Amino acid sequence: MSPLLILITIVAYFAVLFTVSYFTGRKADNAGFFSGNRKSPWYVVAFATIGAAISGVTFVSVPGMVAASGFSYLQMVLGFAVGQLIIAFVLIPLFYRMNLVSIYEYLNSRFGVSAYQTGAWLFFVSKMLGASIRLFIVCVVLQLLVFKPLGLSFILNVIFTVGIVWIYTFRGGVKTLIWTDSFKTFCLIVSVGLCIYYIAGNLETSGNNIFSVIFGSDMSKIFFFDDINDRRYFFKQFLAGVFTVIAITGLDQDMMQKSLSCKNFKDSQKNMITGGILQIFINLLFLMLGVLLYSYASANAIDLPRKGDEVFPFLATQGYFPFIVSLLFIIGLISAAFAAAGSALTALTTSFTIDILKSTKKKTEKETAATRKIVHIGMAIVMGAVIYVINLLNNTSVIDTVYKLASYTYGPLLGMFAFGIFTKWKIRDRRTPLVVIASPLLCLLLDLNSKIWFNGYEFSHERLILNALFTFVGLSLLIRKEKIGFQK
Repeated sequence: MSPLLILITIVAYFAVLFTVSYFTGRKADNAGFFSGNRKSPWYVVAFATIGAAISGVTFVSVPGMVAASGFSYLQMVLGFAVGQLIIAFVLIPLFYRMNLVSIYEYLNSRFGVSAYQTGAWLFFVSKMLGASIRLFIVCVVLQLLVFKPLGLSFILNVIFTVGIVWIYTFRGGVKTLIWTDSFKTFCLIVSVGLCIYYIAGNLETSGNNIFSVIFGSDMSKIFFFDDINDRRYFFKQFLAGVFTVIAITGLDQDMMQKSLSCKNFKDSQKNMITGGILQIFINLLFLMLGVLLYSYASANAIDLPRKGDEVFPFLATQGYFPFIVSLLFIIGLISAAFAAAGSALTALTTSFTIDILKSTKKKTEKETAATRKIVHIGMAIVMGAVIYVINLLNNTSVIDTVYKLASYTYGPLLGMFAFGIFTKWKIRDRRTPLVVIASPLLCLLLDLNSKIWFNGYEFSHERLILNALFTFVGLSLLIRKEKIGFQK
């Protein structure tokens, strides 16, 4: 697939996206940018959230992980579904009752300014790094397929990629994202489904036995109960999935901002439950695709790249499959990556404007809009700079890296919210940052020495649970004598 054709495909895709963005965001005010005016249909939000949750990292990495890990990732995805039920019935009613725009405003009302600012900065660092890693994967693929063959530098690649995200989100924010993400989710699902269809056809596999080929493979093993030291061990993956989705969805301004744009908390609950169910089937499609990719390579004696992340891009773009598969790969990658990036940029702008700058307090609509637009540009510039630094460090991040990062940054957030919701105690708020810094450091110490101290035990995604536990215990040491009424 030629670089020029790939570029034309990208331009055509975004021409449609910009059209949707223009019509949905042309009358958006600050409330439309931050909360969609609380008028978003729940079923549209549920569909749109799939595109935001599945990033370019997922699109590239999940199919490539089946050779080493089988379908073990599905254990974590099942945990995601349970976690979303908890979000639906615990967090969403609380956030709606308090009429929150930024979910970190809860920390201010429950603990005080220090906890509030700490939570907002945790989110900022977490989301900026996570979103940049995800968009970096896209930049790497575009550099390989488009910019390098055209003799263009990586920095131009970054400016182009981040610039596109900024353009289609700057006007309407959440009000726009609900509809653009729905379009991107549609493209993503169609792309993966048709890739499976065409690759199965190349394997001369009829529709009647495609499932027997996939699930008859050694790579399709889902459940691992044998070895507790194995990173794929069921309870490690499942419990990590539950707590990970509570942290990176329920306590993430990015993911909750669209859910809180629904008309009421019952509609938001429907959105969350439906999204959890859909996520199981979408990730299963990615895993099935991975088995077909490796089966095709084996049947045709193709020497695959050593890194699992490079398998799907390599086979899809190097002429091994029909042209339509290459085209679908590009569309699917763009859909997955830019959905997550656009959502992240909007959430970062919202949180920084409301939580850190406090620009919605005692300011006119016009003044708030001016600040929001400046912050939006600033967030795009910072994101581009972080992507460029990641490239200089040559850090080829994968999905495990994203979740490992989340365990150290979202873990303290999970501990803070759990302490606030399930206890009645006040704390010495000014010391909250010390607890939030100490908890990840203690977890890192255990992580680095776990094999020596715990008879070969290796931590996986349960790092997040440990971080949350350490934060909860740390806040318990800051308890003041007086209690508060339990906030539901």
